[in-house]
Amino acid sequence: MFNDIGPLELVTLIVLAVLVFGPDKLPKVIQDVTRTIRKIREFSESAKQDIRSELGPEFKDFEFEDLNPKTFIRKQLDNDELGLKEIRNGFDLKKEMAEVTDAVHGRDSESSSASSSSSPSSSSSSGDRVDLTKKPEERPPYDADAT
Repeated sequence: MFNDIGPLELVTLIVLAVLVFGPDKLPKVIQDVTRTIRKIREFSESAKQDIRSELGPEFKDFEFEDLNPKTFIRKQLDNDELGLKEIRNGFDLKKEMAEVTDAVHGRDSESSSASSSSSPSSSSSSGDRVDLTKKPEERPPYDADAT
């Protein structure tokens, strides 16, 4: 619950609590706070159980923490029924970005790796260049109802 409170912060909170409530009322305040937290947790757990029972037996192992997108994705990547680890391991983002950059600049990906290792000013001409300055010959018809 208090994962990000350091020791200095904890000491500061204790000193403030003693100053605000006084040493004679502090144990009663702590009991009231712990009792309130316990009631809130019980209410929360009973609400979760009610929701699970209303959802039906197919959601008996449903966890509300799975609604957090990070937890859901982490759980799905660990499950690996879909082969996501193979896809993730087979995808090299740096290589893909280099290929896209080379395609935009009109360079061949093999010649760009060779030219970047030898000298940046040398570039080879290739028939596979993409000319982005040319306009397409035929434009698709404009459909006003589709927009």
